[in-house]
Amino acid sequence: MSLTLGALEEIILLLVLKQKESYGAELVRLYKDQLHKEITLPAVVVVLKRLEKKGFLKSYVGEPTEERGGRRKIMYEATKSGYQVIEEAMEAKNTIWQMVPKLS
Repeated sequence: MSLTLGALEEIILLLVLKQKESYGAELVRLYKDQLHKEITLPAVVVVLKRLEKKGFLKSYVGEPTEERGGRRKIMYEATKSGYQVIEEAMEAKNTIWQMVPKLS
């Protein structure tokens, strides 16, 4: 696969894959829960749109929910290309990690 991912793109794509489908606010919570770091919703949305433009995610408008006052969520799910690119990235990192000398 010729397109590469930035570190934040990798994390957001992995979180979407973990959930099968997700939306911005949920990803903000997951990011905080998993990494114990803060991230803003606008930062997540920028990454989601970038991943979608690269063909690694697809979006659709979900059903309106009471909790959102009848507003609809924009839901994201990974494409086959998204799964493949993250799998390749993880394999490359693991290969390189195996070559790193272990500390004594």
